[in-house]
Amino acid sequence: MAVTFPPDPSTEARGALPGLPDPVPVAVHLRAPHRSGIEERFAATDQPAGHDLARHPRVARLLRSRKFQFLLILPNQVIFWLVIFLGLLGTVVPGLNFGNAITWYIWFCLVFVMIAVVGRAWCSMCPFGGFGEWVQRRALWQRTQRALGLGKKLPEPVARYGLLASVGSFIVLTWIEEFFDIAGPGKPMATSFMVLGIVSTALVFFLVFERRTFCRYVCPLSALIGSLGAMGSAAGFRTRDRQVCLSCETKDCMRGGEEGYGCPWYTWPGSADSNLTCGLCSECYKACPSDNVGLFVQRPLTSVVAPSRRRADVAWSVALLWGLVVFQQVNATSPYATLDGWLTRMTGIAYPNPIDYLGIIIAVAAIFAGVAWGMSRLLGKDLARWHQPSALSSSFVDRQSRFRSFFVPLAYGVVPVVAADYLARQLPKFFKHASRIVPSIGAWFGAGSTHSSLYDLRLLSNPSIVAVQVGVIAAGTLAALWTTWRISGREIAPVATRPLAARLASVAVVVVLGGVAGWLYVLMHAAS
Repeated sequence: MAVTFPPDPSTEARGALPGLPDPVPVAVHLRAPHRSGIEERFAATDQPAGHDLARHPRVARLLRSRKFQFLLILPNQVIFWLVIFLGLLGTVVPGLNFGNAITWYIWFCLVFVMIAVVGRAWCSMCPFGGFGEWVQRRALWQRTQRALGLGKKLPEPVARYGLLASVGSFIVLTWIEEFFDIAGPGKPMATSFMVLGIVSTALVFFLVFERRTFCRYVCPLSALIGSLGAMGSAAGFRTRDRQVCLSCETKDCMRGGEEGYGCPWYTWPGSADSNLTCGLCSECYKACPSDNVGLFVQRPLTSVVAPSRRRADVAWSVALLWGLVVFQQVNATSPYATLDGWLTRMTGIAYPNPIDYLGIIIAVAAIFAGVAWGMSRLLGKDLARWHQPSALSSSFVDRQSRFRSFFVPLAYGVVPVVAADYLARQLPKFFKHASRIVPSIGAWFGAGSTHSSLYDLRLLSNPSIVAVQVGVIAAGTLAALWTTWRISGREIAPVATRPLAARLASVAVVVVLGGVAGWLYVLMHAAS
């Protein structure tokens, strides 16, 4: 009996054939055909989905309400418009401006806690995507039938690289922030212009492209939240019974129905095996006519270990994101100041010089990839015979297959230590300056002052901050050791000539990553 799959993420966005995975770089397609199409597509449903919160009546009523997500977004919407307004018209003292204080001392730290603990929960309440979606739908929460805008599909040459466009936008935005010292924090007006720039870019994408194209592919935080958020306990909205999904004729979860829109993230709950692209918007839950979608929670790290279909764009995103956070650590050390100063004199471009900025990011990612390549050459089996006939030479297929079979699982395994590194990097600002949020609120009414006892109050001393940072890295390293050992046993060992050596080499990579990160935090001495 022929099986017709509902629109895949690639189907709605780019007109790809139903049932095929997202278009991705060539290395992703070079994989052993060890499953049939149906088995591959539904491998996720063989894994325990966790606990379905939507089985609880009160939770179900909330998720059915069209006002629910609006009420999640609204408080953040108010805060971020206050950030813009007060940055432009409020006090020019950076530490006393509420926009600066809430953004750089509080929010940027808490969002990384949210990523590690929950996953994409921020996406469900994000003011940037929320505002663009309200305009696109021409409604705050009602189900409307006609969208505002052109409704274009993202060009395939961009979409086929998945999260890498988001990584690129995050790297560019971080360079802009570093160059203008926006998060120093610098001038409050600079923070306002940055937030306005993100809101405006999101709005343009919502008016030109369909659904949440911006959120899935372009948003600077999407790759960060999607890849590192795999640690989180929110599994997302998934099917309860795959057979019901297979027999469903309407596919309202993807196409939309009377009660809900088609998934704005182009994610079919019937094939989800991780929380990577579920924005927790509940539209598929509302739209499903069979009540076959639930909101699942899972054990932490499940979306790191469980996926049976690893994505190369996720792996490269993790490598590049690690390179970026390493740059943010290295740039607080004396050797970097000497290097950047020399490059500034040679090129006339102030800190951060794009040469060393991009150079460090690419070098770190290349070193990680090089280690995986070396492991694949030393320990990998000849995989060329596993693949279907191809126009590519067998030696090229063999090299790509060996590299991918080590690099992609290894990148997934180190997610916890990379996520811990990002969280640890935000802690100095939080522990040194979070208390400034109180006088910054007082400044609205002319009562806040730099002489306030809370203005210079530190929650922790520098040595204590370093201790916490190293502790966070240690916890992330231990978690990464566990995930890497599990993943390498299931995915690397079977393609290795010496399985135990391959697994030990994999966990050694984690130890080195954690050791380097912890050592850099000791060198930084709690620098912000």
